[in-house]
Amino acid sequence: MSASVRTACQQASVCFPLYRGLSLCNSSERLTDIEFVSKTVIAEQPRIIDPRCFQREKTRPVAAGVALLHKVPATATRRNEATPCHTDAHLAHRPAERAAQHLSSYTPYAKAQRGAAAHVNIQSLFEEDVITELCSKLADFPINDRAEGLATLLQACVEFGLEAQSPPVLILVKECLELLPSRDVGVAQLCQLGKVACALEGRGSGLVTEVMNSISCAVEDTVSPSEAAAVYSLLTALYEPSCQQQALMLSVLHRQTQRQIHRLKSSQVSDILQCLLKLKQKQTISLALRLSHRASQVFTAFSDDEIIKVLSTLMTLGQHDGELLAAMEKHLPERLGSCDPELISKVMEYCLQMRCRSEPIFEAVAENFVCSAESHTDTQIAKQVVAIGRLNYLPQCSSQMFKKLEDVLTSRFSHFHPRSLLDMLHACIHLERFPLNYMNNIFSPYFLQKLQGNANKLHQIRVLFIPKDKGEPVDKNALGQLTQLHLSASLECTYYWGPRLPFSLHVKKFSSLDQAFESPMETSLYRQVKGPLMQLLGGTFFFTRVFTPIGYTLDVEICLDENGFILPQSQWEHTYKRIALCLDGQSRFCTNTRHLLGKEATKRRHLHRMGYEVVEIPYFEFENQRTQEEQVQYLHDKIFPAVSKFRLGHLTS
Repeated sequence: MSASVRTACQQASVCFPLYRGLSLCNSSERLTDIEFVSKTVIAEQPRIIDPRCFQREKTRPVAAGVALLHKVPATATRRNEATPCHTDAHLAHRPAERAAQHLSSYTPYAKAQRGAAAHVNIQSLFEEDVITELCSKLADFPINDRAEGLATLLQACVEFGLEAQSPPVLILVKECLELLPSRDVGVAQLCQLGKVACALEGRGSGLVTEVMNSISCAVEDTVSPSEAAAVYSLLTALYEPSCQQQALMLSVLHRQTQRQIHRLKSSQVSDILQCLLKLKQKQTISLALRLSHRASQVFTAFSDDEIIKVLSTLMTLGQHDGELLAAMEKHLPERLGSCDPELISKVMEYCLQMRCRSEPIFEAVAENFVCSAESHTDTQIAKQVVAIGRLNYLPQCSSQMFKKLEDVLTSRFSHFHPRSLLDMLHACIHLERFPLNYMNNIFSPYFLQKLQGNANKLHQIRVLFIPKDKGEPVDKNALGQLTQLHLSASLECTYYWGPRLPFSLHVKKFSSLDQAFESPMETSLYRQVKGPLMQLLGGTFFFTRVFTPIGYTLDVEICLDENGFILPQSQWEHTYKRIALCLDGQSRFCTNTRHLLGKEATKRRHLHRMGYEVVEIPYFEFENQRTQEEQVQYLHDKIFPAVSKFRLGHLTS
């Protein structure tokens, strides 16, 4: 805003005596919080702690006995406080010799240098003739400056607590309504007016309607990146999905933003992504991907907080961009040592949700964990360990990392939330790191009851399970994790003789809708394999989707007799050896590598310990076989070595 407009608006600066969220003397410090309009404004009774002198025009001269105001000491100046300015005001005199009166919190006051003081009525600023005079001064300035000045005065009214039907507000609203039909007001000024009008009168006010009409026309033309970000911010407060005009405007804004993607700054990328999330625009996949791509280009300009917001939004929208991951791999490792630990946790959480197994990032996180795990919160530690385990990545410094983790658990075991603690210990078994020192704790009645959330009844626990009429002790996922921890201790740690999970708490099967413990077989891959497999075996000598005694589901099971011959289904009671054929689709691998997820690696280890011969058929290998003959030969090369191994072992025994 120009200096002359600031001078005209300066008289309204006294509306912010205690907190200058909006300084009318400095347009660069105006309130820009997009949530401002959604908050209820509670105006406290004003107090003025700094000397101020308010004058109104056409008043009689001040008596000579009243001294001029002295300057405010530098130590009393507030950060966003408006500069004291000399305007007209009614001054009420009181004798200097009178004892100091109690100053009402409703009335600003000023100390005179010679003992005299003057009471000033702050409400005089919002009288009709004062507002009218300010509006008349603004009328001579360019339309954008005038709109900005009116919005500033309206916001001052909001901050002071004036109602929408008060005379000053009605005058300002009328001025705005006369200004808008020209369609020459800038988008930034329109957005500022819209926010203030919504805070003052609500979404359905006439001023908001006119502002939205003007913005709709402006958006049809080319908008700048800053204007696009401002419109998105305004829509988060005003958007109603049932309003056809707003839906159309949002659609046009999406297209305009995509054209301006290459010009967006890092802060604008973060703000627009946040607005898309608040507007529930999950269907705008193209725009979200382009914003993600732009985020990879300006990644170094992001602050820690902006990266956290970008990743959180992309996770909610379910979007992943390989270039963003590449930018993170390039720039994140060097800033992990000095960044916010919450950023590290958010990066790992993003990688886990998107199934991105990044060696540069994970190595840097592991090294940082070794150096500074003590400064991380329990939740941050759990997120980092869980991501590394579930994505089946064993860092080069794994021995130091797990030693540090053990130290942290030893000193802070009781501080961890039971669910986070179980997630973290369960993730360790994916990397064949078994938390035997803590099995006694997690299989105890105390811990099981804490998982259920009834810690206040722990002293009443006498048994390791809850009666059926009182429900399950913990949710199914927690029971599945406890069961897998028990299986790892039983099958992979034969030297472990500590407490075990009671059989009554074991899950009967690990398959679930959320695929927490195993990914289901992909039907499309099975259809490709079925024909060549039948040709190889000479018929349907196999079963599909077979449940094992320990709860896992086999994609395809082939049974052998004592001589190593494949049995038909009618003779499976004579089975001596079982072959588990794993048809591994894309969902069982990390998205950016060909490494199995941690849950799949654990499942195969357990099946092998149970006596199954595990044969893996990865989708990327099978799809490379172009003809059926190649596919049959591929299956033969995969399956019959396992058969021959059994026959050879049987003969030698």
